[in-house]
Amino acid sequence: VQLQASGGGLVQAGGSLRLSCAANGSIFSINIMGWYHQAPGKQRELVAAVTSGGISNYADSVKGRFTISRDNAKNTVYLQMNNLKPEDTAVYYCNARIRTAWSSSYVNYWGQGTLVTVSS
Repeated sequence: VQLQASGGGLVQAGGSLRLSCAANGSIFSINIMGWYHQAPGKQRELVAAVTSGGISNYADSVKGRFTISRDNAKNTVYLQMNNLKPEDTAVYYCNARIRTAWSSSYVNYWGQGTLVTVSS
């Protein structure tokens, strides 16, 4: 199983970016998919997550600016980031709890990370 993230880049403050992350492999089901970010010298933190039923939660710092969504048919999760701020600058990692075709339990998988840089 692999998670392939894309969509990062350089944007000015107030701008928007959309991140995508597709899960590929022998996937039986995915329950929670989410995005984390890690700024230099800081711990990785949850940005937003969404269940297979569409229930989402967000870090307080991004509420009202970011929207997480997923396409269950494509095993893909998205993060629409609007009104970006310099403090949003970080490497963004997608995460998914996946049950593979040969397992009875869910395991955490991580994407490779995509850099988001917001200039002031």
